[in-house]
Amino acid sequence: MALAAILAMAAIVAAAILLRFYDLAANPGAGLYGDEASEGLDALKLLHQPGFHPDWLVWFQDDGGREALFAYVVAAVFHFFGETTFVLRGTAAAFGVAGVLAIGLLGRRFGTLTGLVAAAWAAGSLWLVCVSRDGMRNTIVPLFGALALIALLRWAGRPGRGTAAVAGAVTAVAALYTYQPLKLLPALVIVWLLWLRWADRPRYNDLRAGAVPFVAAFLIVAAPMIAVAVTDPISYFGRATVVSVFNPASAADSSPAVHVLRTLGMFGFLGDQNGRHDVAALPLVPLPLVAVAAFGLLRLWRMRRDAGHALILLSLPVFLLPPLLATEGYSPHFLRALGLAAPLGVTIGLGATELGEWARGRWGARAGRVAISIVAVGLAAIAVMSGVVYLSRSVADRYDPFSYQIAAMGEYANEHPGSAVIIDDFSATDIEFVYFHDQPTFFPPGSRIENPRIYSTVVAASRADLTRALGSDAAARAQPVAWDPDGRPAVWAVSP
Repeated sequence: MALAAILAMAAIVAAAILLRFYDLAANPGAGLYGDEASEGLDALKLLHQPGFHPDWLVWFQDDGGREALFAYVVAAVFHFFGETTFVLRGTAAAFGVAGVLAIGLLGRRFGTLTGLVAAAWAAGSLWLVCVSRDGMRNTIVPLFGALALIALLRWAGRPGRGTAAVAGAVTAVAALYTYQPLKLLPALVIVWLLWLRWADRPRYNDLRAGAVPFVAAFLIVAAPMIAVAVTDPISYFGRATVVSVFNPASAADSSPAVHVLRTLGMFGFLGDQNGRHDVAALPLVPLPLVAVAAFGLLRLWRMRRDAGHALILLSLPVFLLPPLLATEGYSPHFLRALGLAAPLGVTIGLGATELGEWARGRWGARAGRVAISIVAVGLAAIAVMSGVVYLSRSVADRYDPFSYQIAAMGEYANEHPGSAVIIDDFSATDIEFVYFHDQPTFFPPGSRIENPRIYSTVVAASRADLTRALGSDAAARAQPVAWDPDGRPAVWAVSP
């Protein structure tokens, strides 16, 4: 059985690698979203700009405020493998594969079958495949979320000062240095301990004895980010405040009640309309797997007095809060649900185990094996479907989500040295990253270029932008140099 489990895990990891790296240079493709470019640009600045560093070495204020951990890793990978979009996304994909392994290891603490099913789901989940192939820090959440839960479970299984300190340190890293959804990890720990105080007082007393090393390790690791929050609270808390339901000016796509229903509908029914986070608005978890997860929830509830099962059970509502409370933009919003990746994988794994045991108890051992085989075939089918739908997307489906228009502007400007580009600051990040060592000059839309003749060509997304920058006579001479998938001019250029 051990050999079979090893071979199965090897096959799962191979599938995870294939789904995350296959055709990565061409898909998502030439386009580059601004959040990806921001990570790559800061990584390049870390490598090449003397004196450049994030606030307290951990926080970038640009792009709405960002944790710097992913950019540091990207900078290291750039140093060895080159400074390209492919390497940026390859770094994200590698984190995605590591996340599959970590979710499998987390599930393994509840049994071999649970670990294999959890890893298999994570490997083939369209949700996690999409996230893993984009060069943004979101991709590190499944890995660090799983590692934090593993550390907490080890502390619960072997209470002591050492395991408490490790759990505190890993919790701090995962909560504060990755991405917004995991910021609720400290709240999860508190709720978990309070639950154990009622459900398993001896275990709670054992863990309480490690409270000081846990808190001390957490605070030591968290100190730089705490300094950011204290010295610049607007930057640190600003993004979460702006997108939340508590901000009356939040640009939500529906009322709070509808938002909640749509978010809950991601389990089996509704998908994310954002083409970076999803494909064809497919649900976060397919309906058949929702049924399997329901068996997992039953098992978690039945075993709720056990520290490990309680931690996973409590993780689900805690990490469901970010997508429920953040109403800005589309709903459901899959990136805000990433904290669910690790506990959801375990829940599905436990569901398969529970389903097999239920079938075995009702109809015999053979029925149990058949039930598990059906789950395995279903997971394989989902992985195949994920690969097919992701890799078969047309350029038209990727054009706007991945800013192909901006990529075309940058390419044309690069082919004409001495160019100026009319573009907003966020979109300009794409071009700054790709052409870091030979950037064009940027002008914001609506501005007037006072001495245009010093530029070989001026590039813009519309003739109207050129009119405001150069005047109507020059704009009338502009020609389209790139077109969108529908054949409409997407980029205009003129020699002043």
